[in-house]
Amino acid sequence: MTKRGQRLRGVVSTAMSMLLLIFITAFMTKCASTMTPTGGPKDTIPPVIIVMEPDNCTTMVDTLHPPKIYIEFDEYVQIKDQQKELYTSPAMKKQPSVVRRGRGIVVTIKDTLRPNTTYAINFGSSIQDNNESNPLHSMRYVFSTGPEIDSLYMSGYTADSYKADSVSKSFIYFFIADSIEQPTDWDSTMFKYKPHVIARAEKNGIFIAQNLKPVDYRIYAFEDTNGNMEYEPSVDQIGFLDSTYNPARMPGFSIWYDSLRHYPSADPQLYFRMFMDRRFTRHTLTGHERPASHKAMLYFGSPNPEIVKIEFDSIPSESVIYDPQSVGRDTVALWFNLPAEMLPDTIKGSITYFKHDSINELVESTDKLRLAWKRVETKEEQKERERLEKEREKAEKNGEEWVEPEKENPFKYNITTSGELNKDKHIDMEFDYLLTQFDTTRITLTMTSGNATEPQNVAYRIIPDTLNRRKFQLRADWQTGGKYELIIPAQTFRNVAQEMNDTIKGSYTASDPAKYATVKVRITGADPSSKYIMQLTNGQGKTQKEIRNVTSGEYMFEYVSPGDGMLRVIDDKNGNGKWDSGDMVAMRQPERSEIYKNSEGNELFTTKANWEFELDVDMSQLFAPITMQTIIDMLNDREDARLVKLAEEMAKRRQEEAKSGHNHGQQNSGMGFGGLGSMGGMGGGGLRSNTNSGMGTMGGGMGGNTLRR
Repeated sequence: MTKRGQRLRGVVSTAMSMLLLIFITAFMTKCASTMTPTGGPKDTIPPVIIVMEPDNCTTMVDTLHPPKIYIEFDEYVQIKDQQKELYTSPAMKKQPSVVRRGRGIVVTIKDTLRPNTTYAINFGSSIQDNNESNPLHSMRYVFSTGPEIDSLYMSGYTADSYKADSVSKSFIYFFIADSIEQPTDWDSTMFKYKPHVIARAEKNGIFIAQNLKPVDYRIYAFEDTNGNMEYEPSVDQIGFLDSTYNPARMPGFSIWYDSLRHYPSADPQLYFRMFMDRRFTRHTLTGHERPASHKAMLYFGSPNPEIVKIEFDSIPSESVIYDPQSVGRDTVALWFNLPAEMLPDTIKGSITYFKHDSINELVESTDKLRLAWKRVETKEEQKERERLEKEREKAEKNGEEWVEPEKENPFKYNITTSGELNKDKHIDMEFDYLLTQFDTTRITLTMTSGNATEPQNVAYRIIPDTLNRRKFQLRADWQTGGKYELIIPAQTFRNVAQEMNDTIKGSYTASDPAKYATVKVRITGADPSSKYIMQLTNGQGKTQKEIRNVTSGEYMFEYVSPGDGMLRVIDDKNGNGKWDSGDMVAMRQPERSEIYKNSEGNELFTTKANWEFELDVDMSQLFAPITMQTIIDMLNDREDARLVKLAEEMAKRRQEEAKSGHNHGQQNSGMGFGGLGSMGGMGGGGLRSNTNSGMGTMGGGMGGNTLRR
């Protein structure tokens, strides 16, 4: 931990000690219901539970006729986002109903329950006070249909395996290993069985699974994109562990309450590298449409569909251009290479392809296609048409000749016509419709530099995009200080609608290197069996520049825009120049993607104009075996950086307020509690619960904390 981070956390430690002790006491009862601090301004206090009937942690509940549950609060409440926030563990076939009654809520269980099972109803943040909508976070009601409550815990962290960042609100499914088929060559657990325990990660990717048995579990996590609590391949990210885990044999872990984000957090014991798995998708035509007159779209449920033929009643086959829009060819554009007057409003036809039938066998099948399109006049077009009609009527009334203005050329394009160019930034061209004619010999590019008065012709090359046939890039050897002029004469381009361009002109300057930064990366410790990919990103993790086939040596990122950045490195084991996702069914984890950190644990660095920024990256250290301690250290470092940035922003705000003469003394006096009281929301950046009489250490027993890979 940095000294500055220690000082920042010291601000909150005293203020939060009593609050944390209250939270831990509630949490360690094994049936904590609120996990919410008390005190503070009245308008920020969430509802407080007064009564639960039957009591929380009731046992021997009737499986056929479970009682209604009444929970009363100290104020009137409202129920918000119930469908999104409320879930049960294990899942019930029918969700319980929750309705308000007086100052409380009534929960009615509509399902037949399993015998000898511990159930938890998780309300999330759905219960809020009626006046200020302050949510009661992490509220749970626990009961058992057997004689005891399962009471063990496990914690974990869910992260995007490519972005190396947290995945929030993921569901974690626990399957008792002895009760399901053990996978050998392939794994279908998520499709064949129902989980015995369900947990959900918070916004920081951390989860605390409760009410577990002292048995081995197979554990999976998925990002529930559609909010249906069902894993959908190619829609939801998935993560799995290579081994089984027993909470009774796991090491203890620390928990604390994140006072800024308002939920409990913990040091993780488990680590999920989430990815998008394309396996188990079905070969079927999921949809089709005609978004434009000369363009139709076909959408398939899985990559690389086997298409036998596509036929249309009114369009000859040679006038239909087949254009895949994605790497896996699961999205396909059809272009109709005909004049607009030859295209009907509705195009009828059929597609013959191999699709999965009801028993998941691939069979040749023919689906009908009906592609309708009708031009819809926009409000602006309507106003312009009405204006011209009035002008024409006025001219005719006065006996004057009226000449209709020339209509705008319908040929649509997006071509950069100004700006700076350099070796990494060229002239981009993109067209709305697919081109059938591109006469590059008619394009001229000239340069004027220094004291020269006459422009010189410049050699250029046109590079088509590898994925999008409507995109091109004009590249040249741009010289610093040069001024460039581009002329694309009329009728250089023709598209499938038989439309042609008017004259297009562009003016550019070559970038001054002094306005940019250079990032030099020295690579050591590279694995001889790997070809790495280095990606320079902005502060939000969006890739700006990329270098492939990296091994030991020096590499340069030139013309880097000044500002915050990060370095992402991918261990490209198969050397195909891209990051490869995992395969849950084949039990193959995704390729590792890591964010470089300096010696102080900082991922973010700042570049300046006309500076050379140097990074020393030891691949053997960056891609060292993953352990829970390395995950905890990473989360601690991120929280340190977040707290430092937050403190700097607060200091800047105070200076601005002081200059403006505003008095915010009361607000500032509480900053140590409200502003810096994060308490480690990213998995370890705050006051640990085990600093209070050791009460916050959970789990316990035997077992290492190294993730087996």
